Amino acid sequence: MDTLSTEEKEIILGSIRDIPDFPKPGIVFKDITTLLNNPKALSTLMDHLTERYLGYELDYIAGIDARGFIFGAILADRLGVGFVPVRKQGKLPYTTVAEKYSLEYGFDEVEIHIDAFGENGCNCDGERSKVLLIDDLMATGGTAKAAASLIDKVGAHCVEACFIMELSFLNGKKHFPAPIYSVLEID
Repeated sequence: MDTLSTEEKEIILGSIRDIPDFPKPGIVFKDITTLLNNPKALSTLMDHLTERYLGYELDYIAGIDARGFIFGAILADRLGVGFVPVRKQGKLPYTTVAEKYSLEYGFDEVEIHIDAFGENGCNCDGERSKVLLIDDLMATGGTAKAAASLIDKVGAHCVEACFIMELSFLNGKKHFPAPIYSVLEID
């Protein structure tokens, strides 16, 4: 099933807590800790994602630091594929490839191991590894675009990016280099 039923959306959305004025006044933070500690909501979400991605013949799930690790690791286990963490700068112990992206004031950087998706980004059949990128939230898209670029830099292929929530009014998917699937779109 490519989309959730109205009831499933209500279960998931109803489990996400809004925190007004965090991290600064005027922002409504979407807190997923309440989704994670709600077994019915988490199971509903993960069952949906498992069903959606079963036919994609993925080689890896790449999760963005840090909440993408949670959803990505669970999904990778369910699909029987590898999990690759996309980390903030300086957190990985081996040779890495990095990508900078813009913030409100300044830049940040994410990185992956150079061999994260196999030698030259290829799977055991010698083809480009098929990777699903996942995170909890798509806002302006800077971090996700940088992560997708890293996947390409090491020779793998980002077949899709999946977000639990998308703040569609920020238009983060504009010019995104891969198809995007958002479980919930917030206007």
